[in-house]
Amino acid sequence: MKELLRAAFSQFEKNQIAAVDAELLLAHLLGISRKQIHAQYLELADEDREKLVSNYTDLINQRLVGRPVQYITGSAPFRYLDLEVGEGVLIPRPETELIVDRVIGFLNSSPDKNLQKSVIDLGAGSGAISIAIATEAALKGFKLSVVAVEKSAEAAVWLNKNIAKYDLPIRVVIEDVATALPDVKADIVVANPPYIPSGEKLPFEVEKYEPEIALRGGQVDGMQIPKLFIQAAERLLKPGSFFIIEHHERQGELIRKSLANEFLSAQIHTDLTGRDRFTSALRR
Repeated sequence: MKELLRAAFSQFEKNQIAAVDAELLLAHLLGISRKQIHAQYLELADEDREKLVSNYTDLINQRLVGRPVQYITGSAPFRYLDLEVGEGVLIPRPETELIVDRVIGFLNSSPDKNLQKSVIDLGAGSGAISIAIATEAALKGFKLSVVAVEKSAEAAVWLNKNIAKYDLPIRVVIEDVATALPDVKADIVVANPPYIPSGEKLPFEVEKYEPEIALRGGQVDGMQIPKLFIQAAERLLKPGSFFIIEHHERQGELIRKSLANEFLSAQIHTDLTGRDRFTSALRR
């Protein structure tokens, strides 16, 4: 195993790929955790070793041409979840996990927190936010109904897989946020829209492999799509209800201005790297 890893580390270093990816790929093939690779000695028959080397070489080559490790292994971590992902759905990012903290915090501070509340997740993708909110709220005794709205049929395949995996009663609506859920009113709306300006350069593996529909927010400032999500939240939220949206680090003030007429108490929140990444507000 050590020889395999050393060879992979060398190749990845030359191509500026994180060494941890080599460990993740090997752990995936062996069906063990990354930590277990170094914690135990694995003895394989010659035939099994040849098969392992061949399969590992294939995965290494996929990674060398830029395919994300999450697509290769078919899984991505998000908070306490292990989500199924693949081409056609955005890979959930650690930064997005903070949205869940804000929602749980809002639920915990609500004077009527013992009553059932409704949550709508706009641009649900893999279901990371919906599923994390549903599972963590249940552990804390909050009663929620959750609806996940996703425009992309390709992404919705992964969304449904993950909801089924965790056996949750989350309703999936495959529709544009602008028209989804007419006449519905919710207590909480979370949104992770495409927000990257169309002209902004992205890392090669993101540009080549992840769905553009989940990334690009429009020309110049990237606010075209986020504004549509904000308009949807205006329509879907009850007065006094909670809205939180993820956005580009340079869009905080633009988001705040877009919320000014229909929302109160707008607050910009930073991500794990200290960059402006989310804005929350209350519906007027």
